[in-house]
Amino acid sequence: MGMTDPIADLLTRIRNASAVRHDKVYVPASNLKLRIINLLREEGFIRNWKVVKDAKQDQICIYLKYTPDQRPVITGLERVSRPGRRAYVKSSDIPRVRHGLGVAILSTSRGVMTDTQARQLRVGGEHLCSIW
Repeated sequence: MGMTDPIADLLTRIRNASAVRHDKVYVPASNLKLRIINLLREEGFIRNWKVVKDAKQDQICIYLKYTPDQRPVITGLERVSRPGRRAYVKSSDIPRVRHGLGVAILSTSRGVMTDTQARQLRVGGEHLCSIW
């Protein structure tokens, strides 16, 4: 049986693993998830990631990042656009997450990118999630 919202599953696994201070978390691999995870690494929310080959489906191993006093760097994850209710934004209406302290991830016609990149390119798209 297939999963109805793989992005929400990805965010929930990251949220749960960081809440109990795990060093790493495994999620089923897909191209969209790889793009989102790569943006998280570029923005400094995770340490690194790697793809682990498996017989059925490849897994992505995400290495979580913590502050020196062992608090998670990711304090919040929110799924905005869901399968039941898609959320699209114009380039002029891209939200600022926590007054610029967080990142909104958008799926645009030019690929998956952060809110800052989308504003620079003046493109809108589907607001997938917000991370702070």
